[in-house]
Amino acid sequence: MHATPLRVAIIGFDGVNAVDLTGPLEAFASVREVETEDAPRRYETIVLGVSQKPFTADSGVVFQPHRTLADAPPLDTVIIPGGSGLRVPATQLAVVGWLRAHAKNIRRICSVCTGIYGLAASGLLDGRRVTTHWRWAKRVAERFPLLKLEANAIFIQDGPYYTSAGVTAGIDLALGLIEQDFGAALALEVAREMVVHFKRDGGQEQYSQPLQFQVAASSDRLAELGGWIPAHLKHDLSVEALAAKACLSPRQFTRRFTRVFGLTPADFVEKLRLDEARRRLGAHGSSVAAVAESVGFASADAFRRAFERRFGVSPRSYRQRFGGGRGDGQKAVSTYRRRGKRKSEKVG
Repeated sequence: MHATPLRVAIIGFDGVNAVDLTGPLEAFASVREVETEDAPRRYETIVLGVSQKPFTADSGVVFQPHRTLADAPPLDTVIIPGGSGLRVPATQLAVVGWLRAHAKNIRRICSVCTGIYGLAASGLLDGRRVTTHWRWAKRVAERFPLLKLEANAIFIQDGPYYTSAGVTAGIDLALGLIEQDFGAALALEVAREMVVHFKRDGGQEQYSQPLQFQVAASSDRLAELGGWIPAHLKHDLSVEALAAKACLSPRQFTRRFTRVFGLTPADFVEKLRLDEARRRLGAHGSSVAAVAESVGFASADAFRRAFERRFGVSPRSYRQRFGGGRGDGQKAVSTYRRRGKRKSEKVG
C-alpha cells in the first residue's frame, strides 16, 4: 500500500479531445467510489494547463486547470491527451519542452490517441514500441520514423512510456495503470463501476473494421451487407451467396469488395466469425464444437485450424486460459495480460 496518494496529472490545452482528458481522470476518480470510506486515498488527480487560462476542448467544453506546466508539483504519472490543439506548434513546443525537462523525475508518462504527437516529438519514444488511433497510425509513422508503431494495439507499455489508441482506449490504459499499482481486483471493481470492459481482448481492428465496412459501403451497392453479415454468421456467407445478395456476379462482387475494403470477402467473413467465436468461448457454456457451428464453420476441425492460425492458440486452450465462466470474469482478469498482443475510437 502506498503511504501517500499517487499524483496523476493530465495536460490540458485548447483543442484537446474532452474524452481523452476526462476518461482517464474518471477512472482514477472511480477508485474512491469502490473503496470503503476509511480506506487510504489511492490517487490525487490534477489538470495541468499550458497556461493559467481556461482552455476549450474541440467539443466546446471549457476546463479550468488546477496548475500549469510551469508550477507543476512532483508527479507520479503524466497523461497527454490527444486533440487537434496538440498539433499547433506553440502548444506542442510547450509540452515537448516540459517533458524533456521533467521526464526523468516522472515514473510513468502516457499518451492517449494523438497525444503521441507531443510525446513522440520529445524524442523520448525513439526506438520504442508504440500505438495510436488506427486512423492516425500511418501519419504518425511517417512523421516519427524512429518509432516502432503497432497500429492494432489498444495500448502498449515500453519502459516508463505508455501509448494508447483513441478516446475510450484512454480508459483501458487507466485501468491498466490501476491494476499495475493496486492489483486486478481493484481495477475490475473500477471497470464495473464505470460499466466498461476491464480488458478488451484483441486490437483496434475488431472495432474499426466492421464500422469501416459500413462507412465505406454506405454509398455502394454493398451497403446492406454491412449490418447483415455480423447478424448472420451461421448462414451461407460464400462469395456466391453474398454476390447474389448484392446483385452482382461473383467476380464483380469480389473485385469491388476487395477494392473498397482491402480484404477478400472470405478473409473478412472469417475474421468476423473468429472474433465472435472468441467472445463466445470467453463466455463459457457451449462446447467448442457448438461454438464453431454457431458462427458458421463447417466443422470443429476447420474452426480449430482457423482459430490457431489467427490467434496462435487452440480454442480449447483459449477457453482454459481466458474463459471468465458465469461469474465476474475473475479468472480472465487474473490470467490475461494484454501486452499489445503483437497481433496484434471520434479521433483524439
